[in-house]
Amino acid sequence: MAQIPSKQQILDWVADHPEANSKRDIAKAFGIKGAERIELKRVLKDLEAEGMLERRRKHYRDAETLPPVSVLRLGSPDADGDLWAHPLEWTGEGPEPRILFVPRAEEPALAPGDRILARLAETPGEDHQYQARLIRRIAAAPQKIVGIFRKETEGGRIVPIDKGQDREWRVRADATHGAQPGELVEAEQIGPKGRMGLPQARVTERLGDPSAPRAVSLIAIHQHGIPDEFPEVVIAEAEAAKPATMKGRDDLRDLPLVTIDPADARDHDDAVAAIIEPDGGATLWVAIADVAFYVRPGSRLDREAWKRGNSTYFPDRVVPMLPDALSGDLCSLHEGVDRPVIAVRMRLDAQGIKISHSFHRGMMRSPASLAYEQAQAAADGDPDDQTEPLVESAIKPLWHAYSLLKQARAARQPLDLDLPERRIELTADGRVKSVNFRERFDAHRLIEEFMVLANVAAAEELTRRQRPLLFRVHEEPSVAKMEALREVAQASGFTLAKGQVLHTSHLNRLLAQAEGSDFDELINISTLRSMTQAYYHPENYGHFGLALQSYAHFTSPIRRYSDLVVHRALISAHGWGKDGLAEGDIERLSETAIHISETERRSMAAERDTTDRYLAAYLADRVGTEMTGRISGIQRFGAFVKLDETGADGLLPIREIGREYFHFDPDAQTLMGSDTGLVIGIGQRVTVRLTEAVPVTGGLLLELIELDGAALPQGPRKARGRPMKKKPTQARLAEVKRAAKRRRKRH
Repeated sequence: MAQIPSKQQILDWVADHPEANSKRDIAKAFGIKGAERIELKRVLKDLEAEGMLERRRKHYRDAETLPPVSVLRLGSPDADGDLWAHPLEWTGEGPEPRILFVPRAEEPALAPGDRILARLAETPGEDHQYQARLIRRIAAAPQKIVGIFRKETEGGRIVPIDKGQDREWRVRADATHGAQPGELVEAEQIGPKGRMGLPQARVTERLGDPSAPRAVSLIAIHQHGIPDEFPEVVIAEAEAAKPATMKGRDDLRDLPLVTIDPADARDHDDAVAAIIEPDGGATLWVAIADVAFYVRPGSRLDREAWKRGNSTYFPDRVVPMLPDALSGDLCSLHEGVDRPVIAVRMRLDAQGIKISHSFHRGMMRSPASLAYEQAQAAADGDPDDQTEPLVESAIKPLWHAYSLLKQARAARQPLDLDLPERRIELTADGRVKSVNFRERFDAHRLIEEFMVLANVAAAEELTRRQRPLLFRVHEEPSVAKMEALREVAQASGFTLAKGQVLHTSHLNRLLAQAEGSDFDELINISTLRSMTQAYYHPENYGHFGLALQSYAHFTSPIRRYSDLVVHRALISAHGWGKDGLAEGDIERLSETAIHISETERRSMAAERDTTDRYLAAYLADRVGTEMTGRISGIQRFGAFVKLDETGADGLLPIREIGREYFHFDPDAQTLMGSDTGLVIGIGQRVTVRLTEAVPVTGGLLLELIELDGAALPQGPRKARGRPMKKKPTQARLAEVKRAAKRRRKRH
């Protein structure tokens, strides 16, 4: 009779024979037959219960090692371009092993998040434990979920925090990653989504308490996949950078180049100066931080900046494109220190038309870093101690140049939207203190006009020199979107002419009609929504919104990769050094354009979601309170209301509007009651009651109290749920529009 092996003998044998480790293999290795297998089975079960072995179907393996063939999830390339993978079923007590994925040239392209079946080889003495080779690709990147974990007897569920997802996800007991009840988690889909039952997910990361103040932006960062930690090698490269010298640079240190930014600005990447010319024109200087000097093509910094695409700004933090050693120091145009710049000198005539420009790689020293409020006060004749010495040399010439550019702007007629910017003020511990609208000064418009002109000059310069670059493209809106805007305008009592080639001047006339009325903000928002989204492209398709033929982004290379590309193109075009646009950069311009357009939209969505969540947190204590607002959107399931006090958007579900059936007319953008004839349309004033505010999703639910100052008519109870047999007549729609016009005249 064979002797039953000890637990250690079994563990040693499994470690030495990872490809032959079933119960049958173990029994054969130790000569165990017949009834003795029962005792072997008991020992194996003990080892499994103790966590020393993991059973995988009919095989056993060491819980602290990976099988030679494993399912992996690919991560993103690091700063060295190495691709790391993560085991999908790691059950060891220590940290998961590092796995270097080594692709072969003939293998198909893989993307971060893809799941693969791979063959693993141990790598003793390396900084990683395994090297992986592809056997086959299993599936594309699985769907990501960020939500709240709810524990159950067997595993748990994840309640998504996304307002657009109301379907929960089931988590098996072995896929919880140790998540605790009520904890915020990131998870990914496992297996196909069936038509029946809940989809399944596995927790990949625990994010902590969802009610913690700083969790608001953390949710958005994980939900949208924004990289928020720099690899150590990237930080080390940034910290090793040395200040630029005067070699090959023009000396611009005597120019009064001041920075004008928000008081809480985290970086300063542009400075401006002006000189009043005898003919009534002006010479305008715009100097931009020379980021290209520090971020060289192909460097670790460059690859990380490309991956991020841009900085992302939240009320409580910024996720920068570049490490702080650059963005907050060497590339930031701080007061009183030498900083390298690429500057453009532009000559304006007395009508504000740019008649010439030239680019310079130079060194500047700013006499002052000003806040918008400071600069405006100085221009208005109330300087403080810092701006008093700059009034004659800097402030007055800048405002003179701005007065010229306003003339040129009036002639050009760019889209003149006036949308208030919300400012969320937080307490020291990260909770919402107040929600206000930022005051807008001429100082803001001055900087905007100067930056637009500098961007135009950069696009024109590179086009003239026939150099590759990335244009900022904004195409004109579609006919369908213009028709939707026309409906909103008519419902508000205004007109938008049709049957002609669309120009921004036509939209500006609509905005002028609404200016000062109760519909001012609504028309501005509706006009903005009718626009196409701007993007980057190597070809020039013009910029509709700015009414410009050529436009590129040049003025913010600290926070936008597109601007860094334009800087490198200028360096190459002028022969300023070897840090210009590399051949590899040129070959992948189209890829870069698509990538950074996507990262920009990702950041915008994350910032918008964060604002919604902060607003919901701010209003959570006011559930049950009545508020005023205006209908800003109509859908089949209800109406959206923009609240006056905070500018927050809330949903008025169809069930909270009345007891009758409401017919949705997408053309007229109205809801009409089947019994009372009540018409609800965009632009109407409402009084609502806040019934629900959910900070974790940013959702606000409302109940309608009054419409245009009047209580709702009550339809008969028996009519509830009975649909209309036909759409509203044209005569009825005409009456709706006439009523809207009368409302406007009363206001």
